[in-house]
Amino acid sequence: MKIQPLGDRVLIKRIKNKASEEKLSSGIYIARKDKDEIKNQGIVEAIGPKLQEKKEKGELHFSLGDKVIFSWGESIEIDNETYDLISENNILAVLKEEK
Repeated sequence: MKIQPLGDRVLIKRIKNKASEEKLSSGIYIARKDKDEIKNQGIVEAIGPKLQEKKEKGELHFSLGDKVIFSWGESIEIDNETYDLISENNILAVLKEEK
């Protein structure tokens, strides 16, 4: 399913915490629901039309695929994945890999 945010909204896909898996003696991995997602961190999946305009002008401080920290949003679940639909103003930082 594809979601197109409206206005200045951003669709963020929550980052899964790999350390949240528990390995049983039989070799089976079980996901721990209480630690499944890293709170307030995710990947930018889609942006609204107002942000598309800002992107074309070079005024947008993040891009599709960027890992970001955000303050809060409307949490939704689609195809067993957790997403947040947030306003551009709720993106607090872009996480960059050190070189």
